[in-house]
Amino acid sequence: MPSPAATLSIVATPIGNLDDLSPRARDVLAVADVIAAEDTRHSRRLTSHLGIATPLISLHEHNEGARIEQILERLAAGERVALISDAGTPLISDPGYALVAAVRAAGHAVVAVPGPCAAIAALSVAGLPTDRFVFEGFLPSKPGARRARLDALLDEPRTLVCYESSHRIAATAADLAERFGERRMVLARELTKLHEQSVALAAAELPAWLAADDNRRRGEFVLVVAGAPERERSAQEISLDALLAELVPLAGTKKAATIAARLTGTARNAAYQRALELVG
Repeated sequence: MPSPAATLSIVATPIGNLDDLSPRARDVLAVADVIAAEDTRHSRRLTSHLGIATPLISLHEHNEGARIEQILERLAAGERVALISDAGTPLISDPGYALVAAVRAAGHAVVAVPGPCAAIAALSVAGLPTDRFVFEGFLPSKPGARRARLDALLDEPRTLVCYESSHRIAATAADLAERFGERRMVLARELTKLHEQSVALAAAELPAWLAADDNRRRGEFVLVVAGAPERERSAQEISLDALLAELVPLAGTKKAATIAARLTGTARNAAYQRALELVG
């Protein structure tokens, strides 16, 4: 069913295979008064292919602020507005967050027209835990910042999902290999497209796999990395637990955490969080 008037529809579009566009998405785009697209030239190829004549306006990271007022005016006039990105689900590593927030604040309806998303597609075929995962979008482009981000994720227990471009994939693979070593991962490339490919291997093996064939470094990439295994607790953590176990029944969680933090050198917030975990 097409969305009612004065509605902003967040419409997912194909990430490669045009047959993945849902009939509902096609209908919503066809009846919209305007489509806000990340790149109108790119999206016009899609709408032309579908025989959709709806006007397009650009909305990208450099003009989103200026476009918001225009779109709010259209919604106030009772128009239907659709938001699409170049591919996949809008707002997932793409502009749109500020627009959606402003539209909601103005009291207009926002509806999702769900469909393809590269991160979810890759996660679904990776064979790694999917009950809990963390999406990092694109890792930083500068080497130092990228390595710092990966270092911060080393102890993350949830499955890690991120995007990468063709001109940085080799450098990112080297950083992953150095930091994650034998951690299992999956690289998915060109999802739903003609040259779609996915491979499961250890992070340490990824640079050599990419180097073996120039074609493997082409296209758009999703990297799915297994979460950190549960580590053994340190002697400090064990002594913290022992102290908390004795102190909490006598002094309560807050006071016990303060005393235990001082005696073990643990941060007070960390000690308090651990006290809550033990009590719970």
